[in-house]
Amino acid sequence: MPNGWEDDDDLPEWTDDQFRRAAVWHGKKLIRPADGTLTKPGRPKSDDPKQQVTLRLDSAVLEGFRATGPGWQSRINAELRKALKLDG
Repeated sequence: MPNGWEDDDDLPEWTDDQFRRAAVWHGKKLIRPADGTLTKPGRPKSDDPKQQVTLRLDSAVLEGFRATGPGWQSRINAELRKALKLDG
């Protein structure tokens, strides 16, 4: 069985909401596509979402920020905001 389940009794029960949002198939024919996801929704949409860019940085700068651990990209963003006096 997938995911280490021993039998069907070990599978989690679906909620009514999950059934309402699930795709409906008849054989290989899709009757109704899924509405959304069966997982919890993610974080709320930002009013000012960040944009992905390609940026070339000196090796020393990149290594220095990476050495500070997880969240180093956000710290680069914060330092750029400071340099442009965007905070405050």
